Amino acid sequence: MSKKYRMIHDENLCIGCQACSVACRSENDVPDDVFRLQVRVETKGTFPNLKMDMRRQSCVMCEDAPCVEVCPTKASFQTKDGVVHIDEDTCVSCKYCIVACPYNARFMNPVTKAVDKCTFCYSNRVKKGLDPACVTVCPTDALVFGDISDTSSEVYKKANENNLLYPKAHLGTKPKVAFVPNKRGVSYE
Repeated sequence: MSKKYRMIHDENLCIGCQACSVACRSENDVPDDVFRLQVRVETKGTFPNLKMDMRRQSCVMCEDAPCVEVCPTKASFQTKDGVVHIDEDTCVSCKYCIVACPYNARFMNPVTKAVDKCTFCYSNRVKKGLDPACVTVCPTDALVFGDISDTSSEVYKKANENNLLYPKAHLGTKPKVAFVPNKRGVSYE
């Protein structure tokens, strides 16, 4: 049985330090001026009535991935474990997938000239039984990753202990990256 990888970002634990982004950049040789992952700080209100949300921006590994559907060469594809990949050698840089992605998670790699994005560090870490680089360096354990079908996994436990939100859930893409929403600060919803 294949694994069903999921990632959860707990906005209550994230401090916006960018260690995840730095680790991703280093692990995956991401060139300057582009990113596979970053945490963006959204500040609402005025002092002292503030709310600061730490929003992860990366590929969310959609189950119904629009980027995969539009790829004319099948360079964008999804494996049985739910990870969306890009075959750099098959990519013709048409950018259809970049336009189709509602999460702004894809970019043109200026070195390889192919489309690039987060892959959960699949080939260089996850396939070897390791967590993605971003998860391993998070100083507050705001990121949890694993097989959601494994009832003993941390990601399964975190998913069952929290009310999770999925980015742009209304689009029906069925993301595999979820968020524990920030409960700190003044609510401006």
